[in-house]
Amino acid sequence: MRTPTRISASQAPQGDTREMAPVNPYAELAGLADPEPEPGRDDPLDLGLRTEPDDDEAWAPPNHRKAKRGISRFAAVPLTVKLVATVLVAASFAGLADRFAVLYAQNKAAEKLKDSLHLAADPEVDIEGFPFLTQVADKRLDRVRVAIPDLAADRVSLAKFEATAENVTLDGDLPTSLKGGTVERMHGDVLLSFEDMNRELGASQVRFSELGPHSVRAEGRLPIAGHELRVHARAHIRQAGDRGISTEVSGMRLDIGDIAVYRPGTGKGEGLQLTRKTARQLSREAAKVKAMLAVPAIADRIGIPQEYIDAALHNEKKLHDLIGTPRFISKLMKVNLVDVVADHPWLLKKVGIDPKILGSLAGLTKPELADRLDLSFRLPATPGDVRLRTISVEREGIRAQLSGTGIPFGEAAKQPR
Repeated sequence: MRTPTRISASQAPQGDTREMAPVNPYAELAGLADPEPEPGRDDPLDLGLRTEPDDDEAWAPPNHRKAKRGISRFAAVPLTVKLVATVLVAASFAGLADRFAVLYAQNKAAEKLKDSLHLAADPEVDIEGFPFLTQVADKRLDRVRVAIPDLAADRVSLAKFEATAENVTLDGDLPTSLKGGTVERMHGDVLLSFEDMNRELGASQVRFSELGPHSVRAEGRLPIAGHELRVHARAHIRQAGDRGISTEVSGMRLDIGDIAVYRPGTGKGEGLQLTRKTARQLSREAAKVKAMLAVPAIADRIGIPQEYIDAALHNEKKLHDLIGTPRFISKLMKVNLVDVVADHPWLLKKVGIDPKILGSLAGLTKPELADRLDLSFRLPATPGDVRLRTISVEREGIRAQLSGTGIPFGEAAKQPR
């Protein structure tokens, strides 16, 4: 340790006769320490700090009866927030109860609708509007959507029936005991699909498709006398009264291969006629044409003066000159062979047609063939005033718009009106 030096009397300042005290190094270190805080102040530097409690502070046992941490946090939540949360929870439960009531009522309404319309499949019922329970209290529904699949309509089934009912008055205590009700007004549409028509009409292999806004094309095959004849027709759709649709079938044609065409009827252009291919081929076979021209009925219907025909029958050169012209082919195609071949069946064999086909075709009358292609139907009988409004042909099938008023269902539909 370094020995402190003393200041001698000769080094002391002149005029000061006091002796200097010895220097204490610990006092100097104490002067460098932080000043003691003033009594009553925890933060001498104003830094927001608090002094630690004295180690000598009296110890106290922990109080286990204090409120739990979670409860204390909830207690700190403002009352307004608590009220809002309570309302939201209550609204959620009320909304769930309302939706369950809707589902129950929809199922009951579907059962009543199925029973009143004698449906094979369950309909779909969608009750709109919220809340539902307030509508239940009034026993009146604002809007209900109904979809019925496969609704029978005479010879065919309607692929889909969709309707919207408005202002539905209910009978019974909902949602537990719905007895029925009445629809004030309704609008919707029905679809008669081509797929169902192809399956249900029993027209063999005939297929229906869109031809125009009010026309349907029918094409396919019909079995005739053991032969498959190709059939072509047009069906014009029109409204029949307030609840029905009728069809007018026209342009019916049966193709006997590529040999001849049969159009049922006795009018102009109808009957059994040769195709252009067959007529052209006959014009190259003089012997067959000569045999046909020898039949007076054919010579008369072909529209060529008799003297030219007589000359052709006796002169090969004149025969070739006559039958080799396009005019002769065109006239030969217009000849109706139905009643001619009845007296001369060998003519059919000469052109390659089985005579049995003509016998079956003769029995197939125009109304009978038209009935096979008929698309007419009527809406099923329903209570209330339901009417067709418009009819159109679409790619999927025939669609009809309808409307109705005062339509009862359930127990209300069974009461006399």
